[in-house]
Amino acid sequence: MSIPNQSKISAQHVNVWYGAKQAIADVSLDFGQDHVTALIGPSGCGKSTFLRTLNRMNDTIAGAKVEGDITLDGENIYSPDMDVVQLRARVGMVFQKPNPFPKSIFENVAYGPRIHGLAANKPQLAEIVEKSLRRAGLWDEVKDRLTESGTALSGGQQQRLCIARAIAVDPEVILMDEPCSALDPIATAKIEELIHELKGRYAIVIVTHNMQQAARVSQRTAFFHLGTLVEYGATSDIFTNPRQERTKDYITGRYG
Repeated sequence: MSIPNQSKISAQHVNVWYGAKQAIADVSLDFGQDHVTALIGPSGCGKSTFLRTLNRMNDTIAGAKVEGDITLDGENIYSPDMDVVQLRARVGMVFQKPNPFPKSIFENVAYGPRIHGLAANKPQLAEIVEKSLRRAGLWDEVKDRLTESGTALSGGQQQRLCIARAIAVDPEVILMDEPCSALDPIATAKIEELIHELKGRYAIVIVTHNMQQAARVSQRTAFFHLGTLVEYGATSDIFTNPRQERTKDYITGRYG
């Protein structure tokens, strides 16, 4: 299912297996640069599995098999010629649990640009770090503590540090797998505000269990159930006038 727009990343007829168990069945979705897409559905419905196909994170899981076509700017990301390290720089990921490296705040953000050769010297690297922390809404809170460990920050700050780390390599797509589920309401509000600010600069895909969050941050919503894509459309339509009975039942809390 797709909505006409300039697709940044496109998935067509995607199937995923973990050994003999099929986790995703024939899912097709397009993601544009100009909006945030939320993937919603009950636990175990396949939304995180599908998200991980978009930057080949399932490659790291033994027994996982992906079929179908997934393209980034028209290029097949599962092609044997695809540089997976480069792909994951272009399609960054923020995980459910904040996972800063056991390094300083500065080194957390500098790590990617350094290994990808994005800075010619230390001043350029420092500029990238500052810009990324500013974009992640964290600079004013940490600018005097850049040598302190990233793991010493609060949970919400750690998650924004991980977002800064993801955007430091200048990605084109940001995948977020329930980025607020481990955070308190104040930290969650800051992450949601950040998503609004990043919208349009990157194609953003967010998996969330929180339907209110999906309604607040996204312009498009895809509802998954039992490994299939049930419905996809404008977020306002999905939440106020769903076409499918299963979507309506989930939105109104009859199951999930």
